[in-house]
Amino acid sequence: MKVLIVEDDPNLAQVIKKSLIAKEYTVDLAVDGSEGSFLGKSYDYDVIMLDYSLPKKNGLDVCKEIRGVGRTTPIIFLSIIDSLEIKVAALNHGADDYLVKPFELEELHARLEALHRRPQIKPPETTLNVGDIVMNLEKRTVTRGGITINLTRKEFGVLEYLIRHQGTMVSRVLIMEHVWTADSDILSNTIETHMRNIRKKLNIAGKPDLISNVTGRGYMISL
Repeated sequence: MKVLIVEDDPNLAQVIKKSLIAKEYTVDLAVDGSEGSFLGKSYDYDVIMLDYSLPKKNGLDVCKEIRGVGRTTPIIFLSIIDSLEIKVAALNHGADDYLVKPFELEELHARLEALHRRPQIKPPETTLNVGDIVMNLEKRTVTRGGITINLTRKEFGVLEYLIRHQGTMVSRVLIMEHVWTADSDILSNTIETHMRNIRKKLNIAGKPDLISNVTGRGYMISL
């Protein structure tokens, strides 16, 4: 296991570090918030131990910055402050656990192992692409070869569903179920109309049509 310790108390930091090395962990040590934030954002760790009160940047800011770049590494706060308000703030900023100083090393080790056993949650996708078609799911934009393609909300939903299943035929029924609400009153040719509009918008000059019609079955997008 690779662990990052962000702790400005040199004695405590060395005690924790030595105890982890004895368990054959790989350990990096940062002595202030700025260094801790840089390491936490830049390198892969299995667990990060983060002091609340740090020079340069406090633990809450460090935690927020690490989470801000999409890192899902488990973070455990180590703090002398036994305050419900601070504990809640730490958890709300992305911490996974909070341990009050002083503590027994055995408890710290057990908490580290428990955090390491938790399944890692992948950050949500922000973009999808097939070939030179790129969808930004946060901004709800589509480009092809760098050129902006203006789609309606439903057209965006249909294209997103196709790209998520690229290389696989998807039926009209599946598209309808995933893009329209159950109580929508849509016409029999609604899917065909939306698909025709999407293809027309995507097939700008010189660009191949990546969407194919599987006669009587549905549609597929692929290179």
